[in-house]
Amino acid sequence: MAETVLLVEDELFIALDLQATIEEAGYCVEGPCMTLEEAQDAIDRHGARGLVAALLDVRLADGTVFPAADRLYAHGVPLIFHSGHADEMELRNRYPQAKICPKPSAPAVLSAAIRRCAGGSAARGV
Repeated sequence: MAETVLLVEDELFIALDLQATIEEAGYCVEGPCMTLEEAQDAIDRHGARGLVAALLDVRLADGTVFPAADRLYAHGVPLIFHSGHADEMELRNRYPQAKICPKPSAPAVLSAAIRRCAGGSAARGV
C-alpha cells in the first residue's frame, strides 16, 4: 500500500492538479480537503501518524489551516505549505522545519518537496 499525503486546498482546480502531482509522485492522497473542518476530520479519520506529509494551503473557506497544521506538526508530520497568501516569516517561525513552496509552484518542484519530506520511499523516479 502506498504512503499517504494529506492535501488541503480550497480551490478546486488547483486541488485536482495537486492531487495528480502527488499521485504521479507515487503517493496516495487523503483529500483534497477544502475547509479546515474537512482537514480536521481527515486527520481524525486517517490519523496524523499514518500520514507521511501534508501539502497545505494557508487560507481556506472557513479560516486558516493553522489548527490542523499544529496537530500535524505535534505528531511530526512533515508540512509543505503551498500558498500565495502566506507570510513566509510567520510560517518559518511557527513551523521551522516546514517546506514552503509559493503558489504557483511547478509540479516537479512540489514532487521533489513531497519526496524529500516523506523520505522519498514511494515510487522513486516516477
